[in-house]
Amino acid sequence: MGQLLASVSVLIMATVLSQGVARGAVAQDAAAWDGLVAAAKRAGRVVVIGPPHSEVRRALPAGFKARYGITVEYLGGSTSETAARLRAERSSGLYTVDVTLAGIQSMTAFHRDKVLIPLRPELIQPDVVDGSKWKKGELWFSDPEQQYVLRLSSYVSSAFHVNTGKVKSGELASARDLLDPKWRGKIAVQDPTVPGSGNNQAAQFYVSLGEAFVKQLYIDQKPMLSRDTRQLTDWLLRGTYPIVFGAESLQIEKMRSEGMPVSEMNDLPDLRPSVIGGFGLIAIFDQAPHLAAAKLFANWMASKEGLEAWSRATLTVPTRNDIDEASFLAPEIVPRAGTEYFDGYDWTFSMTTKEEVRLRMKEMLAN
Repeated sequence: MGQLLASVSVLIMATVLSQGVARGAVAQDAAAWDGLVAAAKRAGRVVVIGPPHSEVRRALPAGFKARYGITVEYLGGSTSETAARLRAERSSGLYTVDVTLAGIQSMTAFHRDKVLIPLRPELIQPDVVDGSKWKKGELWFSDPEQQYVLRLSSYVSSAFHVNTGKVKSGELASARDLLDPKWRGKIAVQDPTVPGSGNNQAAQFYVSLGEAFVKQLYIDQKPMLSRDTRQLTDWLLRGTYPIVFGAESLQIEKMRSEGMPVSEMNDLPDLRPSVIGGFGLIAIFDQAPHLAAAKLFANWMASKEGLEAWSRATLTVPTRNDIDEASFLAPEIVPRAGTEYFDGYDWTFSMTTKEEVRLRMKEMLAN
């Protein structure tokens, strides 16, 4: 009997100690969070670079300010121009930006240049670190170390757009139909020889359909090349070029909803559908002038509230699973369970394959 009572006493003591440790850990986490919020409020502001979308420029500063009373200085613009400016500033010892929301091309460059801090350890909000809240069952980091670049968006990307007043239903039933001589001179593409979406599209074609297909499409079909997304979108809407690669999806969707004869082309039997992340990758710069506010902003962006604000502003699919995406997103851009997608934001594809294809495209077009 004495031994039994001793065993029960030990078990009770172990349980009490375990509960105490758990309560202590929760209290420690709460203290860390409260300390971060307080430090961020003392900083008073955070400087964020991101896409030049007016709705993003409005939604993110308003949402973060309402939640924490901290000002977001939002700098929207071309990622290539922004990256060039940051490099020039840093070479002069100036550090003005805290957080970046960017695409895979910019993020791989920032990562390569070693100007980012590990983000994973700074994500401490319970709503964020709970793996059950994420579609992958965990936070989706894109970089090889799984530390620096968090992916917030993943949506089905249109292969291209068509003006349905010029291209009839059924005329483009497969990607190879683009090679029909009747479309020669009637296709416009984003320049595949420079880093960006044009290079991304050409690389996917190259990997999926081969060099011969790419040569026929980009050379034999005599497409018009442009580096201006707005120009490509205008050509599509006017029907100047009825088949366009690289038009602005948000603008096209808006025009389509208003009755313009434009449509996305996605489900092609000979081309695996692709997913991308748009500007939906987030990271924190080293030497951030408002580091505490940057950390808090990153936690907010990865929270349900912040990611929903971002997803609604950009009309992109969130990587969290607790956001009512059906209430504001077109179903065709939401990845379907059981479908195998080509991930245009795969790190290795972005770091190596795309650059190899870009150089090959320059060579082919030059010749």
